[in-house]
Amino acid sequence: MKTVILCGGLGTRLREETEFKPKPMVNIGTRPILWHIMKTYCYHGCKEFVLCLGYKGEMIKEYFYNYEVFNSNFTIEYGQNKKIEIENNHAERGWKVTLAYTGDKTLKGARLKKIEKYIDGDTFMVTYGDGVGDIDIKALLAFHKQHGKLATVTGVNYIPRFGELNIKGEDVLRFLEKQEKGAAYINGGFFVFNRKIFDYFTYDDSCDLEYGPLEKLAAEGQLKVYKHKGFWSCMDTLRDVDYLNSLWNEGKAKWKVW
Repeated sequence: MKTVILCGGLGTRLREETEFKPKPMVNIGTRPILWHIMKTYCYHGCKEFVLCLGYKGEMIKEYFYNYEVFNSNFTIEYGQNKKIEIENNHAERGWKVTLAYTGDKTLKGARLKKIEKYIDGDTFMVTYGDGVGDIDIKALLAFHKQHGKLATVTGVNYIPRFGELNIKGEDVLRFLEKQEKGAAYINGGFFVFNRKIFDYFTYDDSCDLEYGPLEKLAAEGQLKVYKHKGFWSCMDTLRDVDYLNSLWNEGKAKWKVW
């Protein structure tokens, strides 16, 4: 099953870092937050990724193209035919990563539409490139398959600056983006979608995910919420970067399930 990670946004609230790199490449510890997200999925057996690139996407391409060199010891023998021996002493075995440029200013729905050709199953997962949590991916998938609707969103503890989920039981009645006052759960990403959801997207760069498609799915009774009561946090501001790094450095990173 493919996991799509949205990596193309400008990250304007984190300009101190994103002036020089895309937000998914901002480090927690010595590794980009994108790596931490992928490790969570990998722990649950999901090793095939599609990265939707945009702003400064070439830096993400460079990171993965040179991943083994960046994360392994290696020996170079110079001469007419230069030889490089890589020890491959990193733990990322079996990862398959597709890096797809989807536009610098494209909104999320259009980004997903542009990578439709890489999705070869009936079900796929999607998440943002700036949020970490100790999400039980296997339980999330089981929940999605059990209810039979087109889409599942992971609901996490309410934080005022993020989109509110107006829910009744496990049904999402309304999807309200960026509300100031809200309920107990907000959109934490970590979606599961049936491929029919591509019918809700267009190639128009103004096609978003939350505004429009998810609102329509909720109105049609096709959006369910998986309630996550564990750890979740995003990297939205410099304060968030410092917070996540402090957890990592103190050995308190609850998202580190691997």
